[in-house]
Amino acid sequence: MKKPLITALFGLIMAPFMCGSAAAAEMHIGFVNTEHVMRESLAAQRAAKKLEKEFALREQEIQRKIKQIRDQQQALEKDGLTLSDTERSKRQRDLAALAREVENEKRSFREDLGQRRNEELGIFQERARKIILEIAEKEKFDLIVENAVYASPRVDITPRVIKALDR
Repeated sequence: MKKPLITALFGLIMAPFMCGSAAAAEMHIGFVNTEHVMRESLAAQRAAKKLEKEFALREQEIQRKIKQIRDQQQALEKDGLTLSDTERSKRQRDLAALAREVENEKRSFREDLGQRRNEELGIFQERARKIILEIAEKEKFDLIVENAVYASPRVDITPRVIKALDR
């Protein structure tokens, strides 16, 4: 009594796979390499340049302060033996305070840059996703896959996505 039930369930489960080759032949499948889209599209490159420009002044200021610390450290090492104890201690405290300030600025810079990068990435991904959906609807795709292990160039719509993004 249990054997016919198990056989029937097995048949129901396997039926879609047995006739799957005919169904797969009718499916219109596409593939998008999102890493390639991020690397090659002008829109992504423009977003990267925008961030670079937005944060350039802060980065230059941090680099200027790092050079200032190095110069002060060299001067302290050079003049340290001729300075009084109080003057040497004062310079060391000033140098340590400047180093802490720069570390705080670097941390803040990294956090702000990361946040802005994520914002720009989100905007870019949303735009790319809309374009992929437009292509899917226009060309009547049944399935579009991102980041597959292998995809035939025949199903790769990455160049079309990049072209649409760069319009």
